Amino acid sequence: MSVAVAESESHMRVAVRGERFYVYMAATCVGIAVIGFLPTYWVPMGRGTLDVAPITHFHALFFYGWVLLFLKQTALAASGALPRHRELGVAGVALATGMFFIGLGTAISSIKSLDAAGFGDAARAFSIVSVTAVALFAALFVTAVLNVKRPEIHKRVMLVATVSLLQAGIGRLFVLFLAPPRPVGLTGVLSPPPVFVTVMPGLVVDLLIVAAMIHDRRTRGRVHQAYWIAGAAVLAVQLLRVPLSTTGVWTRVAYWLVQLSP
Repeated sequence: MSVAVAESESHMRVAVRGERFYVYMAATCVGIAVIGFLPTYWVPMGRGTLDVAPITHFHALFFYGWVLLFLKQTALAASGALPRHRELGVAGVALATGMFFIGLGTAISSIKSLDAAGFGDAARAFSIVSVTAVALFAALFVTAVLNVKRPEIHKRVMLVATVSLLQAGIGRLFVLFLAPPRPVGLTGVLSPPPVFVTVMPGLVVDLLIVAAMIHDRRTRGRVHQAYWIAGAAVLAVQLLRVPLSTTGVWTRVAYWLVQLSP
């Protein structure tokens, strides 16, 4: 009996460490989200020099709200407060739905602004980054929700979905510190960077998924297939954006999106 009790306690300790890992990962996501937009959003806001479209603030509200909610949800799961975790899950569905539409609205606003500055073609090409990012997040989120009764899949896909959002923040740092000077348009707006510059920030963010896979390997003896499938989807989107961004099909999609707005 003592051996059985000892084994049970050992399994419980492993389970607790596993749940705490998701809390640490969620906290890392919050940190990256804040640091990534520090030079281009938070610091200018603090100085009173931030000049962005109003929808940008709603975008920040919803997307920062998500990473904070994700941190809270992982903490609740780690502490065993599953009823409260499920209750907040309803708010998560509402928040994720808002993120999808706000994300599309922000992309459309950016296309219009850049088009007015004389960068219409480049704007439509680069819009594939933000549009596919929010579409990818939505697809992963829905997958996670459909597997809510299969927690081993649910929590892993939800983590990958959240990580996929961080490319924007890391990408801002790459463009700010590593990209060459960009031309200024007719309205004083900088031209969008080429789509290929988003690949490296994406690969940097993907290291979080790799870390989660390594954690699986160490604690479970193998990597859960949810990471392989969801991670492959993230990588595929990051790489396929480059050749697809200049195709006629995507150009038509971008024109169609703009026509949706008033």
